[in-house]
Amino acid sequence: MMLQGHFIDTLLESSYRNLNSEIYKVWSFFRGITAPTFFTISGLIFSYLLLKSTEKGKENTRLKKGIIRGLYLIAIGYFIRISFPNWFSGIISSSFYAVDVLHCIGLSLIVTVCIFFVCNKKTLLFSIIMLLMGIFIFVLEPLYRSLDIADVPLFIHNYISKKNGSVFRIIPWYGYTSFGSFIATLFYWTLHKKHFKIITISSFICIGFILILYSSNLLLMGYNITKIEVLKDAANYNYLFTRLGNVCIYFAIFYGLERYLKPPLLLKIGQKTLSIYVIHFIIIYGSITGFGLNTLIGKTLSPWQAVCGAALFLICVCTISFYYVRTNAFIYGKLRALFYKLKGKPSA
Repeated sequence: MMLQGHFIDTLLESSYRNLNSEIYKVWSFFRGITAPTFFTISGLIFSYLLLKSTEKGKENTRLKKGIIRGLYLIAIGYFIRISFPNWFSGIISSSFYAVDVLHCIGLSLIVTVCIFFVCNKKTLLFSIIMLLMGIFIFVLEPLYRSLDIADVPLFIHNYISKKNGSVFRIIPWYGYTSFGSFIATLFYWTLHKKHFKIITISSFICIGFILILYSSNLLLMGYNITKIEVLKDAANYNYLFTRLGNVCIYFAIFYGLERYLKPPLLLKIGQKTLSIYVIHFIIIYGSITGFGLNTLIGKTLSPWQAVCGAALFLICVCTISFYYVRTNAFIYGKLRALFYKLKGKPSA
């Protein structure tokens, strides 16, 4: 979804971007739920592994790994925004400081680790905090939608504002990670219960449709009762809870089809996600080299050219990732070895 979405969005000729077209409208819809799904599943997986580590007394190791991985993702996020031709000319573009998905995922992991540490292994407290945090981040979105704080360094400002070209911000996107962490606690408590899978799928479907169809009405109901203005503002532009509902339906479908989604190729792709992201970013946007498809081709493709090109692009990026890039585990292993070396301890 990410690969084809970025390819088509970057190269499709502008005259074909018509929301009156049912095909383009469907494509736009599915592209719109890619990022919410990505953030939610990141929170779910990371938090579930964090909770499982407490059973073995290895939560401190997992916390350290989370911090290191978060910093690593942020560093990679900045690295792929480097344009070496510009840097060699003494030019550092403001786009280098723009925040994208890797920055937000990395910072989200660090924030989640900090919250878990403060909760002192109390899973119930962690669960409640993550649920409330997700709700408050989504409900209060109108208050920070156009946030622009003066005299804040650009490096920090870009994490909270889109004014300077950031694609993602830590809020509201951390809200999806928070809900993912909350779902992880539910999985942790109930995974081995009888009929877990059917109950979970049914719950995802019910909650998903409630969020899609009725979350705006519930927010307006809250406004009518409390007269808190932000509830009405959130209801009138309610894309966050609606997208979360879409994510729940996604989870229900893919969890229901789980037994059919484990061929080796898909599992291998899942192990290469970071490499795939970096490679596709370089090819499309010309990061590092300064020359990408966005400048070489631009928005010139017809729909059929864009669709066929996206399919070839997906195959090309995955192939490069499979055969010419070291695995994420290898990179993380080297970083951990360096970390322990700096601390003067033998690596595990």
